[in-house]
Amino acid sequence: MSTGMSSATMDREGSHTRWAIKNPLTGLRWKRLEEPLGFIKLLEWLFAIFAFGCCGSFSGETAAVVMCKVSETQTDTDLISVSFSYPFRLYRQRYEMPPCDETEARVLHLSGDFSAPAEFFVTLSVFAFLYSMFALVIYLIFHERYTTIRRVPIVDVCVTGGFAFLWLVAAAAWGKGLTDVKLATHPSSLLSSMPVCQMDKVTCSASIAPYFGLANISVLFGFLNFLIWAANVWFVFKETAWSKQSPNKEESAERGEAADIQ
Repeated sequence: MSTGMSSATMDREGSHTRWAIKNPLTGLRWKRLEEPLGFIKLLEWLFAIFAFGCCGSFSGETAAVVMCKVSETQTDTDLISVSFSYPFRLYRQRYEMPPCDETEARVLHLSGDFSAPAEFFVTLSVFAFLYSMFALVIYLIFHERYTTIRRVPIVDVCVTGGFAFLWLVAAAAWGKGLTDVKLATHPSSLLSSMPVCQMDKVTCSASIAPYFGLANISVLFGFLNFLIWAANVWFVFKETAWSKQSPNKEESAERGEAADIQ
């Protein structure tokens, strides 16, 4: 009887061990996130999301008021509103100029195409996000291979330095592009492009100026990403064989001098 009960207990235990699910998070080296190498990479991952979100989700609106004096007692007032957003191909944004006296209604467009710096900035943010996530996986799961394989830290420092340089270029280019977008979408530019505003019977004035707070934050995050990636180059370099060779050479030289003295 006891033999049957023990075998049944063993079968239950064996079935529990067979069906037991191992926690995949137990083998992760979480202490890497407390070190500068992993902590800065986590900041790079977060800041890339902020840079991408602030630039890619931006939308604005500019507006102007056109008042046409039809008679001494009657004045027609028209509100002209134009919306624009990422990727800032402003020449595709159309608006209708109201008629007044001998001037007929006309369809006009905003001027300028600033999609190149904006799309470059967003594309770099996406690739930085993906690489930061990939590097964090390497640090946490394959940390032993990262330290034993000499080429992996060298590739990491080269890619990190490349991203630092690209962030500087992208942030500067998008900052200049954003300045051009502000000039092209200002209500004064909208009024100057309408021939009806040059007439004596017409009074044109600005109504709504675009708010570029989110776009300004994206430029700020671009330069912050440059600073973080540039600082991370040093900590990644400390993991390479290039950094570990110089102390070894100094130790061997000290040992040689000690041997000569003896």
